[in-house]
Amino acid sequence: MAEQQHQFQAEVSKLLNLVVNSLYSNKEIFLRELISNASDACDKLRYLALTKPELLDGMGAFRIDISTNKRDRTITIADNGIGMSHDELIENLGTIARSGTTEFFERLTGDEQKDAALIGQFGVGFYASFSVAKQVDVVSRKAGEKEAWMWSSEGTGEFTLTEAEKETHGTTITVHLAKGESEYLEEERLRHIVRTYSDHISIPIIIATKDGDSQMNAGSAIWTRSKSDITPEQYAEFYHHVGHAFDQPWLTLHNRAEGKIEYTNLLFVPSSPPFDLMNPERKHRVKLYVKRVFVTDDCEGLMPGYLRFVRGIVDSEDLPLNVSREMLQHNVVVDRIRKALIKRVFGELKKKAEKAPEEYTTFWTNFGAVLKEGLYEDQENREPILELARFRSSTAEGLTSIAEYVERMKDGQSDIYYIIGDDGEQLAKSPQLEGFRSRGLEVLLLSDPIDEFWVPMVGEFGGKPLKSVTSGDIDLSTVKKEEADEAEKPESADDADLAKLILALKESLGDAVKDVRSSDRLTDSAVCLVSDSGDMDLHLERMLKRQGQMQVPTSLRIMEINPTHSLIKKLSVLVDNAAKRGDLQDMAQLLLDQARIAEGETLSDPIAFAQRLNTMMERGL
Repeated sequence: MAEQQHQFQAEVSKLLNLVVNSLYSNKEIFLRELISNASDACDKLRYLALTKPELLDGMGAFRIDISTNKRDRTITIADNGIGMSHDELIENLGTIARSGTTEFFERLTGDEQKDAALIGQFGVGFYASFSVAKQVDVVSRKAGEKEAWMWSSEGTGEFTLTEAEKETHGTTITVHLAKGESEYLEEERLRHIVRTYSDHISIPIIIATKDGDSQMNAGSAIWTRSKSDITPEQYAEFYHHVGHAFDQPWLTLHNRAEGKIEYTNLLFVPSSPPFDLMNPERKHRVKLYVKRVFVTDDCEGLMPGYLRFVRGIVDSEDLPLNVSREMLQHNVVVDRIRKALIKRVFGELKKKAEKAPEEYTTFWTNFGAVLKEGLYEDQENREPILELARFRSSTAEGLTSIAEYVERMKDGQSDIYYIIGDDGEQLAKSPQLEGFRSRGLEVLLLSDPIDEFWVPMVGEFGGKPLKSVTSGDIDLSTVKKEEADEAEKPESADDADLAKLILALKESLGDAVKDVRSSDRLTDSAVCLVSDSGDMDLHLERMLKRQGQMQVPTSLRIMEINPTHSLIKKLSVLVDNAAKRGDLQDMAQLLLDQARIAEGETLSDPIAFAQRLNTMMERGL
């Protein structure tokens, strides 16, 4: 077959350009990445061969071979793993089908050092080879197939595919070194890199020397060793391998469980959010092994979706080696391991929160929005998750726990107050909070999308109800105002005039609002909108509409007016003036639009709003 020309996906071209120009300080990791991929390929074939032994095709033990050719200036990494077909070479080496890719490229600054750190969070895998190569050739034959293919590229905008000859399944990668990269032809340099980055690989890594083949790695699974024999650096390198990550692990959990079920876990919490964290599939990234044999990285029941930031492995002694994915879906052993892992992760996070609160704040900033998904979907673990949760509030510095909030509750306060929106800083300025602030009442500021869903599911904490400040049935009279606010309290509009104004506003606004009434929650603003008891929260309704949930009914809101505000007092005096009736109608609509804007709503008729505003400004002048 003739040579096939293919263009790299646009994102791959950008990534390659970044690798070549920014990965200059740690180029040696290209070998780690290629060895890691080779190890994964062997693991996958070893598992498939349990049910399809013919795939091994009479081969010997799994191994990864490294060889160099100083005359041709090449380094070759070969494995006898599962290999790749024609289409898989295109898919795996020509595209990046990864959630968060777009966000990654949007965050690039053009500053090489900053972008080099960012690329570490994203991970580059195979493409790291282009940091030292002028050309890379990949020859691969998939297990069970006879055809082999050669993928070749200089790391620019395209790659080629041609038919090739290969006696056995697996993949052979030949890196043609660029000028100035001769150090990677030296045996001692390669040994040092393997010992530093890949010693934990359980598959033998063999280097061909003039004295024969020599194994460069320990060749034992790191999780089978005693914790006292493993250095932090070795843990970090295994995390890089199993998590395909470049950052350092924030937390390491290495344990062996014995008793009714026996298993070993080696789990890591990253120090920075992986780019696939918000992938809609919500798959966890913990690999399942059985007696040191890789089984699957897609065992749904092993770890809940809300802990998908956790990376690592679980090695079971009790599951059969030939266990199928279907058998794993409702497996008692997997279920017990899952419960134990969740408990262990929670326990370690709780220790961190108590002993290193500043470090825990960093963790919560990175992963709190994901962990809170468990409040919605995991009733069994709702209480420990709520204890781990941290929130911004209207009064406390930094982040606070809900237990700490309860300790600070005022005399006469029976509810835990919260407000939900898109931005915490904007929420802190909401008119809805004015009455709470005047009484020294703390309000939790919730700005993650999941907050809309878990709050009604949880409902209360320690017997104290969670109450939205946008609810119309809140009674603040049970809590005294702060002395300073009480002393500075302005006079209210005359009760009779205020009643007339409320009637006039209702008449002017008609069915645009459910009701108009006087408010005790406002101190500085003239008006605000609240939801009636039983109606959908303001922010939830807006969010569902933005997501295209057009079947969501629009709930009419209650407009509350501040009887102490100078504008409301002036309007209440003018309400009997027949000559000002037109002004009052325009002002009623302006007040409603103003309240909508303060709540972050989009006006249905911004042109009419502008015209009314211009008219009122002109009259004022």
